[in-house]
Amino acid sequence: MTLNDSNLPPSPTLIPEPAPAQHSAMGRLRNYFLTGLILVGPIYITINLTWWFINWVDDAMRPFIPIGLRTETYLPFRVPGFGLIIALFGLTLLGFLTANLVGRSLVEFGENMLNRMPIVRPIYKTMKQIFETLFSKNGSSFRKVALVEFPAGMWSVVFLASTPTAEIADRLPDSDYVSCFLPCTPNPTTGFFFYARRKDIIELDVTVEQAMTLIMSAGMVQPNGDSQKRLAAMAESARAARAMPPTVPAQ
Repeated sequence: MTLNDSNLPPSPTLIPEPAPAQHSAMGRLRNYFLTGLILVGPIYITINLTWWFINWVDDAMRPFIPIGLRTETYLPFRVPGFGLIIALFGLTLLGFLTANLVGRSLVEFGENMLNRMPIVRPIYKTMKQIFETLFSKNGSSFRKVALVEFPAGMWSVVFLASTPTAEIADRLPDSDYVSCFLPCTPNPTTGFFFYARRKDIIELDVTVEQAMTLIMSAGMVQPNGDSQKRLAAMAESARAARAMPPTVPAQ
């Protein structure tokens, strides 16, 4: 018995697989352009900022350099960085001279003169404390990075400084507080300063430079590959520990 073709089940239609999409010429050119921009952009900005800083120091030091010592006096062009070298040498020499008794006496005499001026005194004292904090070896500049729940329900990256003075610590509810500075994005020179309980902060294993990069880039540049997950896990664990009821000691 022969079977007709009409009695056979219909064979499934074979649909050809779509060919892999090929990048267009415009797409490749766009990728090449972005790659070149990523390579050249940081270098260009770094060179321009460095050049601006050198010229700024040169212009600031120019009135203090005698005309006979200026490079454009005996050369047909101006040597960039000459004022910067003079500034570095002068500051080093000034620090060396103030290390002896005569230099310290002169510095104390100048500070006493400034402290007697009503308007200049607060400005000088504030600037002196800031520079001593930033550049002194014994200063309490920002050395640690931490997480603080501020505002409530959100975690912020802060920089930790010194503990409050005795006058402030005596008026705080608890005794164990630490100074916190919460910088703003993308300008970290502005922000909020407050005191937080040490038990309410979570110290991070990142450097101040890495945290500054994280803040200035608004989170786009992370300190390392899994830092975002680590920060989220730390925040979640702190929130869970705070939500647990306090244990009552057995009688």
